[in-house]
Amino acid sequence: MKLDFEKNNGLIPAIIQDAFTGRVLMLGFMNEEALQKTKKTGLVTFFSRSRQTLWTKGETSGNYLKVVDILVDCDQDTLLIKAHPQGPVCHTGKDTCFAEQNRGSLQFLEYLEEIIEDRKKNPQSDSYTSKLFVKGINKIAQKVGEEATEVVIDAVDGNNERLLEESADLIYHLLVLLKARGFGLRDVVKILEERHSG
Repeated sequence: MKLDFEKNNGLIPAIIQDAFTGRVLMLGFMNEEALQKTKKTGLVTFFSRSRQTLWTKGETSGNYLKVVDILVDCDQDTLLIKAHPQGPVCHTGKDTCFAEQNRGSLQFLEYLEEIIEDRKKNPQSDSYTSKLFVKGINKIAQKVGEEATEVVIDAVDGNNERLLEESADLIYHLLVLLKARGFGLRDVVKILEERHSG
């Protein structure tokens, strides 16, 4: 990561985005020291232009921004930091500094997919997902079949609450099955897009 801090007198803008919802939360500035502290602590730290000092977001309120990923733009003079906010981000108490509500969306599926991928690469003994991967593709495929059957039964019976619960189970197990075979949601979406444009 080679950044150009000279364009703006030793500072670069850092756009903070919720890694879960995709919402832009705020904009701050970092110098090299703030960036290094952010990397070291895993908490977003800025350089305050008014106070001329470092400040970690949330050090007073407790509403920290936990770093998920740090990306650099094509000119190496702007950062995009994906983070998990630990509460409202704006000093006014709003979810974002742009007065938007920071609500979950279908992007949660991508987040869930990342967790499933992590459980595959870094098994945990107390993780149901890790245990599924250990049991192998046959067991995972069996679970997809069982959940699909439950979805059909509850849909036909008109049991709406169970239909939604079993649908959640089906989607989860399908994501595990796709990961077990080396695929993901993007591969499925690509086919849907090709069919739609065809």
